[in-house]
Amino acid sequence: MLITVLALQKDPLEFNQTFEPGSIEYGFDIRQLDPLAVEGRADLIVEHRGPGQLVDDIRVRSSYKGRFEVLCARCLDPVEHPLVGQFDLLFRPTGADGDASEHSITTSETEIGYYQKDGVLLEDILREQVLLSLPAKTLCREDCKGLCPHCGRHLNSETCTCSETLTDPRWSALSNLRTRIRH
Repeated sequence: MLITVLALQKDPLEFNQTFEPGSIEYGFDIRQLDPLAVEGRADLIVEHRGPGQLVDDIRVRSSYKGRFEVLCARCLDPVEHPLVGQFDLLFRPTGADGDASEHSITTSETEIGYYQKDGVLLEDILREQVLLSLPAKTLCREDCKGLCPHCGRHLNSETCTCSETLTDPRWSALSNLRTRIRH
């Protein structure tokens, strides 16, 4: 859903939508399990910056609720994450804060998103908010043993016969160093 400045000039936009699984792409390791319910409002905030200088900011306030499945970082088992969140974001036209050259941003600029052309896509905002809400590293359980790096067996449910200490042949010259130092 495109939230445009033109539409907001008439009235604020109230929205109550559901996004079906697969309608928003989150990445290969994140899967939406059921419809993502989204309810919110978008407003146009006209900022006066001097004679004849107006900036059309878009403010989007919303809440969302859904269930997601993320792969465990160690064993790749799916882990369910119910998400309930809300956000209040401000978007400004690209280039409204000065020139387009690279420069250090101020603390206040970190609170502002930027849009190009007509407006912002609600789907892009939701993708960002969901990804920020999920943990950076998901584990199926705290003591997850993961996968064997040599044979690929799932170490939570089975054992493997791989040697615990596979030595790199480049280190073989140092293998007897400990016994030589003690004698």
